[in-house]
Amino acid sequence: MELDPKTMRTTKPGLKPVIITVIVPFSFILGFPLLWKSVEIYRSPLPFCGIEAFSSQLDSEPLHFRCQFQAMFLGFNFTASNDVAEAIINKMSLLNPNSSQCGNCGAYEVSVVIDSGSSCTRTENSKVQCPFNCGEEVAFFGGKFNDEDVDELLRGCLGNVDGGGNVYSVVVVNGGDKEAEVRAVVGKYRHAWILGRVLEEEALSRVAEIFAKVFMNGRSEGDSIRAEFMPVGADGRIILSFSLLNAEPRDWIYDWNFREIDEILLQPVIQSLQPIANITVESQVLYHTQKSSFSYWDEVNSNEWYLDTSVAAGIYHQQRNVLSGWSFQMETCLILMDLYPQCGEVLSYGIPKAVKKIWKDIQKLFEILMGQLRQLLGLKSDNLYVGQSGTYVLQGSERGFTQWELDVLSRNHVCFNLYSCAATLGSLSRLVQSLPRMIITDEIGKQVMISLEAAKFAQSNASAGIYDASAASSRQARSLAEDSFFHPSIMSISYYSYWHSVIIYTPYFLFVIQPVILPVLSEWKRYKQENMKFVAWKAKAKAT
Repeated sequence: MELDPKTMRTTKPGLKPVIITVIVPFSFILGFPLLWKSVEIYRSPLPFCGIEAFSSQLDSEPLHFRCQFQAMFLGFNFTASNDVAEAIINKMSLLNPNSSQCGNCGAYEVSVVIDSGSSCTRTENSKVQCPFNCGEEVAFFGGKFNDEDVDELLRGCLGNVDGGGNVYSVVVVNGGDKEAEVRAVVGKYRHAWILGRVLEEEALSRVAEIFAKVFMNGRSEGDSIRAEFMPVGADGRIILSFSLLNAEPRDWIYDWNFREIDEILLQPVIQSLQPIANITVESQVLYHTQKSSFSYWDEVNSNEWYLDTSVAAGIYHQQRNVLSGWSFQMETCLILMDLYPQCGEVLSYGIPKAVKKIWKDIQKLFEILMGQLRQLLGLKSDNLYVGQSGTYVLQGSERGFTQWELDVLSRNHVCFNLYSCAATLGSLSRLVQSLPRMIITDEIGKQVMISLEAAKFAQSNASAGIYDASAASSRQARSLAEDSFFHPSIMSISYYSYWHSVIIYTPYFLFVIQPVILPVLSEWKRYKQENMKFVAWKAKAKAT
């Protein structure tokens, strides 16, 4: 039998060449988990469910602050204290229909004490005992002492300041001359008083208006939460920058003792606003040489007015305050057409050469600064409030903010911070879930966890009426949420594309396919051909 080597063979082809060629790519397959591990992206676990629950809770259930109000009526013959409390609550609801909005006193109670002189009744939730002994002192001294003395008198009687609890009180004394004007005063702590001949219905209306419009809403006519809580930055910091400009140091040098200014004027304000913002103060004295060219008008960009302040001022919210001293020999005056952004005030003046200190001018500047700072925080600076039931005198504080104003700021600040925190964490959660290859470090995971814990702590303190702790916790929650979202490791991969991986790894696999995969396919094809030759030879051998 003739044998054609092209179509037949007498021996079965061996599998050894096939096995050897398969071992090479198989070794690559075994090393693939190691390769996958080497390019694995570390992702710290984030509480996605907790973030979603926190955001949903704020949307469905507005944050309610616990507020307690108590009214003390002296010289009135009300029939039942519970009916009086209910009437005040009804009037408050009409005066403040947005009480359920976040930043307002959504959960509040009113206690009443009625001391007619011959009898005394009070509601069960009242913290003031009967008879109200302090009322006789208020009635006696109210028309003889000034408002500050009466304010301190009520502070000592009610004990409602600092550690005394967040209870807002109004004392109404029905007495005095019939022709005398009714005097209503709101103190700098958490209480107010009304002296004069008032009818029962008028007394209820005045008390309800003080509770709803002043203590609860801070005399604000708009929404409780503003579009942006100016001028506090996302990190809760404010920088107050003061600059003294010497226009002609050759003729005269102006100077100031800013350490004394800071200790006497600024530190009380900074301490009062500590729960809301971390305020730092910086000062500088700049000396300008004589100009070498004539001045001309130029429509410059106000944002380009650079005062050479600190580097940190470019990061945080900054309030600039400028004093410019110029010589009488200057050729023209400084004309300011517009108020520059983030500039508290610009005071330009010429001082006689005999004057070296500018303390009085600093005090005037500070008054302007306080007015602008109050305006930026959403508070009015006038000392009168004209309401529906009458006019009320508002006592000021040497710290720039009264206790009840700080409560209003704290409530609004907590709400704005918590909503900002929820929005930032929600954006971070959606971003991380949309990019599976994004690196999430342990630092980011820790910041998110602490931010959520601080937000929950702020909510619990708000429900308990602890405003200072709630404001501080909400500030921490918002700051950590912002830090986690703008972490450098996230910003570098926020716009990560899968085409990046394709471009990086495609050349590697192309070079691997030719020497590893193609020999296996070629050897397998050769083995099948040789096996077919062996099968053909066996078939022919059987036939013969």
